[in-house]
Amino acid sequence: MAAPSRSRNVAEVQRRVAQVHHWADLEQQFRFYDSWASDYEEDVTVLQYRVPKLAAACLSSAFQGLLGDLLVLDVACGMGLVAQEQQAKGFRCLHGLDGSPGMLEHARWKGLYQDLKQCMLGQDALPDPAGCYDAVLIVGALSEGQVPAEVVPELLCVAKPGGYLCLTTRENRTNLPYKARLEQLMDDLEQRGLWEKVVMQEVGNWERAKSEEEAEQGLDYISGVVYLYRKKADPS
Repeated sequence: MAAPSRSRNVAEVQRRVAQVHHWADLEQQFRFYDSWASDYEEDVTVLQYRVPKLAAACLSSAFQGLLGDLLVLDVACGMGLVAQEQQAKGFRCLHGLDGSPGMLEHARWKGLYQDLKQCMLGQDALPDPAGCYDAVLIVGALSEGQVPAEVVPELLCVAKPGGYLCLTTRENRTNLPYKARLEQLMDDLEQRGLWEKVVMQEVGNWERAKSEEEAEQGLDYISGVVYLYRKKADPS
């Protein structure tokens, strides 16, 4: 894939981002992310992507006192946009997982994480032991054509009892069926007494509309939701 012009406009970035959801095969999708890594941060800036900052603020609000000793797992971490916001809030002990070697290489170069691992979510089991993280985040990846909603119980498993999980998803029209499945799964976990909802923050200006279809509908921005859950203590 040829490198795009450094003066990309919103429409050009929207067309590029829309390609992410066209790959049914995970390996093809991660190859796309590998090729995108060098321009990813600039592109999401063009889209006014606010989600990493919102998620970091939501998670930090759950804890009292110093955040530096808390061990946090950033799932689908990409090149570390969420980690940058977490560090700004005071988090220091950060681990990251992503399926794209190219994205992980950029994250490693930034020096944001103490540990980085490659993991194809939805295909590979999480490489971390159960109950080891004070908090787990997955930001921007729970959507149609990306990470399947069914990974959420795995994320819950690696959180400590009493630990927090911060998740996000979009509310644009094409993602509404996915969002419904995700919320049904999360409600089922709550009904089983495995976690409890702490925050559900609906956000209007999530990011600029990504698709030509959304633009044709007159949508300048799409909306989304930040969820914060707390894992229940192990029954005994």
